[in-house]
Amino acid sequence: MAALRVAVPVLALLGLCLGPAAAATPLVIWHGMGDSCCNPVSMGYIKKLVEKKIPGIYVLSLKIGSNLIQDMENSFFMNVNDQVSEVCSQLATDPLLQGGYNAMGFSQGGQFLRAVAQRCPSPPMLNLISVGGQHQGVYGFPRCPGESSHVCDWIRKTLDLGAYTKAVQEHLVQAEYWHDPLKEEDYRKNSIFLADINQERGINETYKKNLMALKKFVMVKFLNDTMVDPPISEWFGFYKSGQAKETIPLQETSLYKEDRLGLQEMDRAGKLVFLGAEGDHLHFSQEWFDSTILPFLQ
Repeated sequence: MAALRVAVPVLALLGLCLGPAAAATPLVIWHGMGDSCCNPVSMGYIKKLVEKKIPGIYVLSLKIGSNLIQDMENSFFMNVNDQVSEVCSQLATDPLLQGGYNAMGFSQGGQFLRAVAQRCPSPPMLNLISVGGQHQGVYGFPRCPGESSHVCDWIRKTLDLGAYTKAVQEHLVQAEYWHDPLKEEDYRKNSIFLADINQERGINETYKKNLMALKKFVMVKFLNDTMVDPPISEWFGFYKSGQAKETIPLQETSLYKEDRLGLQEMDRAGKLVFLGAEGDHLHFSQEWFDSTILPFLQ
Protein backbone atom coordinates (compact mmCIF):
# COMPACT_ATOMS: atom_id res chain seq x y z
CA MET A 1 0.00 0.00 0.00
CA ALA A 2 2.86 2.38 0.79
CA ALA A 3 4.25 1.92 -2.70
CA LEU A 4 0.89 2.91 -4.21
CA ARG A 5 0.73 6.09 -2.13
CA VAL A 6 4.15 7.10 -3.43
CA ALA A 7 3.46 6.18 -7.04
CA VAL A 8 0.28 8.23 -7.42
CA PRO A 9 1.84 11.66 -6.77
CA VAL A 10 4.82 10.75 -8.98
CA LEU A 11 2.50 9.88 -11.86
CA ALA A 12 0.54 13.07 -11.29
CA LEU A 13 3.76 15.06 -11.37
CA LEU A 14 4.79 13.36 -14.60
CA GLY A 15 1.43 14.29 -16.09
CA LEU A 16 1.96 17.92 -15.19
CA CYS A 17 5.40 17.91 -16.76
CA LEU A 18 4.49 16.11 -19.94
CA GLY A 19 1.05 17.62 -20.42
CA PRO A 20 -1.85 15.90 -22.23
CA ALA A 21 -1.18 13.68 -25.21
CA ALA A 22 -1.18 15.56 -28.50
CA ALA A 23 -4.55 15.43 -30.23
CA ALA A 24 -4.72 13.63 -33.56
CA THR A 25 -4.63 15.89 -36.62
CA PRO A 26 -8.17 16.24 -38.02
CA LEU A 27 -8.99 14.64 -41.36
CA VAL A 28 -11.20 16.03 -44.14
CA ILE A 29 -12.40 13.61 -46.83
CA TRP A 30 -14.18 14.27 -50.14
CA HIS A 31 -16.00 11.59 -52.08
CA GLY A 32 -15.99 10.87 -55.79
CA MET A 33 -18.49 11.00 -58.65
CA GLY A 34 -21.90 9.53 -57.87
CA ASP A 35 -21.09 9.00 -54.20
CA SER A 36 -22.08 10.89 -51.05
CA CYS A 37 -20.48 11.93 -47.79
CA CYS A 38 -21.98 9.23 -45.65
CA ASN A 39 -22.55 6.14 -47.80
CA PRO A 40 -22.00 3.26 -45.32
CA VAL A 41 -20.06 1.19 -47.86
CA SER A 42 -17.77 4.02 -48.99
CA MET A 43 -17.15 7.31 -47.17
CA GLY A 44 -19.06 6.23 -44.08
CA TYR A 45 -16.91 3.12 -43.93
CA ILE A 46 -13.68 5.10 -44.34
CA LYS A 47 -14.71 7.56 -41.64
CA LYS A 48 -15.45 4.80 -39.13
CA LEU A 49 -12.27 2.94 -40.05
CA VAL A 50 -10.07 5.99 -39.44
CA GLU A 51 -11.89 6.81 -36.20
CA LYS A 52 -11.34 3.25 -34.98
CA LYS A 53 -7.63 3.20 -35.88
CA ILE A 54 -6.86 6.73 -34.59
CA PRO A 55 -8.87 7.21 -31.38
CA GLY A 56 -10.07 10.75 -30.80
CA ILE A 57 -9.54 11.94 -34.37
CA TYR A 58 -12.05 14.36 -35.87
CA VAL A 59 -13.09 13.25 -39.37
CA LEU A 60 -15.16 15.58 -41.54
CA SER A 61 -16.71 13.90 -44.57
CA LEU A 62 -17.70 16.75 -46.88
CA LYS A 63 -21.33 17.08 -47.90
CA ILE A 64 -22.23 19.49 -50.72
CA GLY A 65 -25.91 20.24 -50.32
CA SER A 66 -28.51 19.90 -47.60
CA ASN A 67 -28.99 16.13 -47.89
CA LEU A 68 -27.36 13.01 -49.32
CA ILE A 69 -29.35 13.09 -52.57
CA GLN A 70 -28.24 16.65 -53.27
CA ASP A 71 -24.67 15.72 -52.36
CA MET A 72 -24.71 12.91 -54.91
CA GLU A 73 -26.39 15.02 -57.61
CA ASN A 74 -23.94 17.86 -57.06
CA SER A 75 -21.08 15.48 -57.82
CA PHE A 76 -22.41 15.52 -61.39
CA PHE A 77 -24.05 18.90 -61.89
CA MET A 78 -22.75 21.61 -59.53
CA ASN A 79 -20.02 23.90 -60.85
CA VAL A 80 -16.75 22.69 -59.31
CA ASN A 81 -15.55 26.20 -58.57
CA ASP A 82 -18.71 26.77 -56.55
CA GLN A 83 -18.20 23.47 -54.76
CA VAL A 84 -14.63 24.40 -53.84
CA SER A 85 -15.80 27.79 -52.55
CA GLU A 86 -18.47 26.08 -50.45
CA VAL A 87 -15.90 23.70 -48.98
CA CYS A 88 -13.49 26.54 -48.22
CA SER A 89 -16.28 28.24 -46.27
CA GLN A 90 -17.07 25.04 -44.38
CA LEU A 91 -13.43 24.58 -43.39
CA ALA A 92 -12.89 28.22 -42.45
CA THR A 93 -15.83 28.18 -40.02
CA ASP A 94 -15.15 24.77 -38.44
CA PRO A 95 -13.50 25.44 -35.05
CA LEU A 96 -11.98 21.95 -34.95
CA LEU A 97 -9.89 22.55 -38.07
CA GLN A 98 -8.27 25.88 -37.29
CA GLY A 99 -4.96 24.35 -36.23
CA GLY A 100 -4.62 22.54 -39.56
CA TYR A 101 -5.87 19.30 -41.05
CA ASN A 102 -5.00 16.43 -43.35
CA ALA A 103 -7.10 15.91 -46.49
CA MET A 104 -7.95 12.76 -48.39
CA GLY A 105 -9.86 12.86 -51.68
CA PHE A 106 -11.28 9.89 -53.51
CA SER A 107 -11.37 9.94 -57.32
CA GLN A 108 -12.50 13.43 -58.44
CA GLY A 109 -12.43 14.47 -54.78
CA GLY A 110 -8.64 14.27 -55.10
CA GLN A 111 -8.30 17.11 -57.59
CA PHE A 112 -11.06 19.08 -55.85
CA LEU A 113 -9.16 19.01 -52.55
CA ARG A 114 -6.00 20.05 -54.39
CA ALA A 115 -7.94 23.11 -55.54
CA VAL A 116 -8.82 23.77 -51.90
CA ALA A 117 -5.13 23.58 -50.99
CA GLN A 118 -4.21 26.02 -53.75
CA ARG A 119 -7.03 28.50 -53.25
CA CYS A 120 -7.75 28.41 -49.51
CA PRO A 121 -4.67 28.25 -47.28
CA SER A 122 -6.55 29.00 -44.07
CA PRO A 123 -6.99 26.77 -42.19
CA PRO A 124 -3.82 25.08 -43.44
CA MET A 125 -3.93 21.73 -45.22
CA LEU A 126 -0.94 19.75 -43.92
CA ASN A 127 -0.93 16.61 -46.05
CA LEU A 128 -2.99 15.81 -49.15
CA ILE A 129 -3.74 12.20 -50.04
CA SER A 130 -5.28 11.71 -53.47
CA VAL A 131 -6.78 8.24 -53.88
CA GLY A 132 -7.34 7.77 -57.61
CA GLY A 133 -7.66 11.53 -58.29
CA GLN A 134 -7.21 12.64 -61.90
CA HIS A 135 -4.83 15.58 -61.65
CA GLN A 136 -4.30 15.99 -65.38
CA GLY A 137 -7.95 15.28 -66.08
CA VAL A 138 -9.56 12.52 -68.11
CA TYR A 139 -10.19 11.79 -71.75
CA GLY A 140 -12.87 9.17 -71.30
CA PHE A 141 -15.16 7.46 -68.81
CA PRO A 142 -14.85 3.77 -69.73
CA ARG A 143 -16.85 2.72 -66.68
CA CYS A 144 -18.82 5.64 -65.30
CA PRO A 145 -20.38 4.54 -61.96
CA GLY A 146 -23.72 2.94 -62.72
CA GLU A 147 -22.60 2.27 -66.26
CA SER A 148 -26.04 1.40 -67.62
CA SER A 149 -27.67 4.48 -66.11
CA HIS A 150 -29.09 7.28 -68.23
CA VAL A 151 -26.89 9.79 -66.39
CA CYS A 152 -23.68 8.13 -67.56
CA ASP A 153 -24.93 7.81 -71.13
CA TRP A 154 -25.94 11.47 -71.12
CA ILE A 155 -22.55 12.54 -69.74
CA ARG A 156 -20.69 10.69 -72.50
CA LYS A 157 -22.86 12.18 -75.25
CA THR A 158 -22.60 15.68 -73.80
CA LEU A 159 -18.81 15.51 -73.52
CA ASP A 160 -18.53 14.20 -77.08
CA LEU A 161 -20.74 16.99 -78.42
CA GLY A 162 -19.24 19.98 -76.65
CA ALA A 163 -17.16 19.56 -73.50
CA TYR A 164 -15.70 23.06 -73.82
CA THR A 165 -18.88 25.03 -74.51
CA LYS A 166 -19.79 27.54 -71.80
CA ALA A 167 -23.07 25.86 -70.83
CA VAL A 168 -21.50 22.40 -70.48
CA GLN A 169 -18.47 23.72 -68.58
CA GLU A 170 -20.64 25.52 -66.05
CA HIS A 171 -23.13 22.72 -65.42
CA LEU A 172 -21.37 19.38 -65.87
CA VAL A 173 -18.70 18.55 -63.30
CA GLN A 174 -16.89 15.99 -65.45
CA ALA A 175 -16.50 18.49 -68.29
CA GLU A 176 -14.58 20.74 -65.93
CA TYR A 177 -11.72 18.25 -65.75
CA TRP A 178 -12.13 16.93 -69.30
CA HIS A 179 -8.73 17.16 -70.97
CA ASP A 180 -8.73 16.51 -74.71
CA PRO A 181 -5.12 15.97 -75.88
CA LEU A 182 -6.28 16.50 -79.47
CA LYS A 183 -7.72 19.93 -78.61
CA GLU A 184 -5.16 21.35 -76.20
CA GLU A 185 -5.85 24.94 -77.19
CA ASP A 186 -9.60 24.54 -76.60
CA TYR A 187 -8.85 22.94 -73.24
CA ARG A 188 -6.47 25.69 -72.12
CA LYS A 189 -8.82 28.42 -73.26
CA ASN A 190 -12.18 27.07 -72.11
CA SER A 191 -11.68 24.68 -69.17
CA ILE A 192 -13.03 26.67 -66.21
CA PHE A 193 -11.57 24.43 -63.51
CA LEU A 194 -8.69 22.09 -64.37
CA ALA A 195 -6.87 24.44 -66.73
CA ASP A 196 -7.00 27.06 -63.99
CA ILE A 197 -5.65 24.97 -61.11
CA ASN A 198 -3.01 23.45 -63.43
CA GLN A 199 -1.74 26.90 -64.42
CA GLU A 200 -2.46 26.40 -68.14
CA ARG A 201 -3.27 30.07 -68.81
CA GLY A 202 -0.60 31.73 -66.74
CA ILE A 203 1.11 31.49 -63.39
CA ASN A 204 -0.81 32.26 -60.22
CA GLU A 205 2.03 32.50 -57.72
CA THR A 206 -0.40 32.11 -54.83
CA TYR A 207 -1.52 28.71 -56.14
CA LYS A 208 2.11 27.62 -56.36
CA LYS A 209 3.04 28.92 -52.93
CA ASN A 210 0.01 27.33 -51.27
CA LEU A 211 0.53 23.91 -52.84
CA MET A 212 4.21 23.92 -51.94
CA ALA A 213 3.27 24.52 -48.30
CA LEU A 214 2.04 20.90 -48.08
CA LYS A 215 4.23 18.57 -46.06
CA LYS A 216 3.35 15.65 -48.33
CA PHE A 217 1.30 15.27 -51.50
CA VAL A 218 0.48 11.58 -51.79
CA MET A 219 -0.93 10.23 -55.07
CA VAL A 220 -2.41 6.74 -55.29
CA LYS A 221 -2.71 5.16 -58.74
CA PHE A 222 -4.78 2.01 -59.21
CA LEU A 223 -2.64 -0.36 -61.24
CA ASN A 224 -5.59 -2.14 -62.87
CA ASP A 225 -7.83 0.92 -63.31
CA THR A 226 -10.52 0.46 -65.97
CA MET A 227 -12.50 3.60 -65.11
CA VAL A 228 -10.01 6.45 -65.53
CA ASP A 229 -8.62 7.29 -68.98
CA PRO A 230 -5.66 7.57 -68.80
CA PRO A 231 -4.86 6.01 -65.41
CA ILE A 232 -1.48 7.80 -65.29
CA SER A 233 -3.43 11.00 -64.59
CA GLU A 234 -3.66 9.66 -61.03
CA TRP A 235 0.12 10.23 -60.81
CA PHE A 236 -0.20 13.61 -62.59
CA GLY A 237 0.90 12.20 -65.96
CA PHE A 238 -1.10 12.36 -69.17
CA TYR A 239 -1.16 11.71 -72.90
CA LYS A 240 1.60 13.26 -74.91
CA SER A 241 0.03 16.29 -76.56
CA GLY A 242 -1.58 15.84 -79.98
CA GLN A 243 -2.50 12.17 -79.68
CA ALA A 244 -4.29 9.79 -77.33
CA LYS A 245 -2.12 6.66 -77.29
CA GLU A 246 1.27 7.41 -75.74
CA THR A 247 1.35 8.64 -72.15
CA ILE A 248 4.14 10.42 -70.31
CA PRO A 249 4.85 10.66 -66.57
CA LEU A 250 4.59 13.89 -64.61
CA GLN A 251 8.35 14.46 -64.85
CA GLU A 252 8.16 14.70 -68.66
CA THR A 253 5.26 17.18 -68.76
CA SER A 254 5.71 20.89 -69.37
CA LEU A 255 3.86 21.52 -66.10
CA TYR A 256 6.74 19.84 -64.26
CA LYS A 257 9.62 21.03 -66.44
CA GLU A 258 8.48 24.65 -66.19
CA ASP A 259 7.56 24.04 -62.53
CA ARG A 260 4.36 26.01 -62.87
CA LEU A 261 2.91 24.49 -59.68
CA GLY A 262 6.12 23.88 -57.77
CA LEU A 263 5.83 20.11 -58.26
CA GLN A 264 9.42 19.80 -59.43
CA GLU A 265 10.70 21.52 -56.32
CA MET A 266 8.35 19.47 -54.13
CA ASP A 267 9.57 16.29 -55.82
CA ARG A 268 13.21 17.14 -55.15
CA ALA A 269 12.35 17.89 -51.53
CA GLY A 270 10.73 14.47 -51.12
CA LYS A 271 7.24 15.91 -50.72
CA LEU A 272 5.66 13.97 -53.60
CA VAL A 273 4.74 10.35 -52.88
CA PHE A 274 3.65 8.02 -55.70
CA LEU A 275 1.86 4.89 -54.50
CA GLY A 276 0.48 2.02 -56.56
CA ALA A 277 -2.50 -0.05 -55.46
CA GLU A 278 -3.39 -3.39 -56.99
CA GLY A 279 -6.96 -3.51 -58.24
CA ASP A 280 -9.50 -1.48 -60.19
CA HIS A 281 -10.55 2.09 -59.46
CA LEU A 282 -11.04 2.66 -55.71
CA HIS A 283 -10.75 -1.09 -55.05
CA PHE A 284 -8.46 -1.64 -52.08
CA SER A 285 -8.34 -3.79 -48.97
CA GLN A 286 -8.50 -2.64 -45.38
CA GLU A 287 -5.07 -4.17 -44.87
CA TRP A 288 -3.62 -2.03 -47.67
CA PHE A 289 -5.30 1.08 -46.28
CA ASP A 290 -4.05 0.38 -42.75
CA SER A 291 -0.45 -0.26 -43.77
CA THR A 292 -0.09 2.27 -46.60
CA ILE A 293 -2.39 5.23 -45.93
CA LEU A 294 -2.83 5.43 -42.16
CA PRO A 295 0.85 6.27 -41.50
CA PHE A 296 0.32 9.60 -43.31
CA LEU A 297 -2.52 10.43 -40.91
CA GLN A 298 -0.76 9.62 -37.64
